[in-house]
Amino acid sequence: MNATATIILDTRREKADGRFPIKIRITFNRRSKYYSAIVDNELVALSPDEWEKVVGPKPRSPYKEIGQALKALEHKAGGVIKEIPLFSFAEFEKRFKSNRNKNDVYSSFEDYIKSLQEEGRITTALSYGNALSSLSKFRKPLLFDDVTPEFLHKYEKWMLGNNKSLTTIGFYLRSLRTIINEAKEAGIVKPEQYPFGTRRYTIPKGRNVKKALNLSQIEKIYYHPVEEGTMEEKARDLWFFSYLCNGMNIKDICLLKGKNISNGKISFYRAKTKRTTRIDPKPIEFILPAEAQQIIDKWGNKYIGSESYVYPFLNDCETPTRERQIINQLTKNINTYMKRIATELELDINLTTYVARHSFSTVLKRSGASKEYIQESLGHQDSKTTEHYLDSFEDDIKKQFSNSLLAFKKN
Repeated sequence: MNATATIILDTRREKADGRFPIKIRITFNRRSKYYSAIVDNELVALSPDEWEKVVGPKPRSPYKEIGQALKALEHKAGGVIKEIPLFSFAEFEKRFKSNRNKNDVYSSFEDYIKSLQEEGRITTALSYGNALSSLSKFRKPLLFDDVTPEFLHKYEKWMLGNNKSLTTIGFYLRSLRTIINEAKEAGIVKPEQYPFGTRRYTIPKGRNVKKALNLSQIEKIYYHPVEEGTMEEKARDLWFFSYLCNGMNIKDICLLKGKNISNGKISFYRAKTKRTTRIDPKPIEFILPAEAQQIIDKWGNKYIGSESYVYPFLNDCETPTRERQIINQLTKNINTYMKRIATELELDINLTTYVARHSFSTVLKRSGASKEYIQESLGHQDSKTTEHYLDSFEDDIKKQFSNSLLAFKKN
């Protein structure tokens, strides 16, 4: 059976402007895969009305030119298929993409997103997809040569004009920086062209907000009465499990297995660190508090073998996409109930699972633990990340020190 190439209007996902992407559909052995149609380094998207004008019997300008370009792309894909002795999608992608403009930022974005999806890093792929969507709205097409400090400043200004926060801008530009770093390593971007860094462009950081609780507030949550067996009790217990277990995030809690617990200790690798670090990551190891063991006994699996999960959330999970859905929903549920508890206790903080991690590190610091110990406990590869954690929620301590300068007035 021969593979076929067809240009289609992909109506599976509508863009914000009401248009749909044009795709090259490659079909082989009753299986189809879709590839973005790129003309003049620009992703092609049309509305259904525009598509009808392109494929109609007598298209007029500019639809006639668009149709000719798409036909040429279809013909090119067909030519690649004919060149492959024994067709496979992998070989087609390799040959077809080798002819794409290596200087095209958006093509590189798409390739990187696809590699993330293949690795099961669904959430990260979605984040890069959001960055790609935002940048493509600001400017199309976009070549690596176009990404200058001036371009980045203009993009930041445009984002601010659209009421986007500095945090969001930072997320998107760090994604772009990763793509440019990949191109730099491949020799596509020359060192003198690199737009980021001192005296070039610095990615903005969001405003620090209070993300940690003090011991008095944590005590209130710990003793806050909840009905046994309810989702509220489970949410509070899992929040405390995170706090007690080195600020372990919900994904790592869900992935925790019996083999990670031995002789009263927990040893595990952060899922985030395993995927992002370029060196062998160190495991996070700590004594399992008795209160945390009680939470496992209450909500964990009845039988916990070496390869079975400690908690039942991912017991029947078979795909990375489903795993992400389960973890996201569990995190959302915990945050919902913890915010209710914060309201009932009149705590002036957005009480989320993230706060548990920050509270863990804050309490350690205020108890006299060194930054090196806190860094190791959190599993940070870079001490600057730990410093950012600690500096972002110390305003109350700074205020106490400031007030002490006039302490004599109290007398």
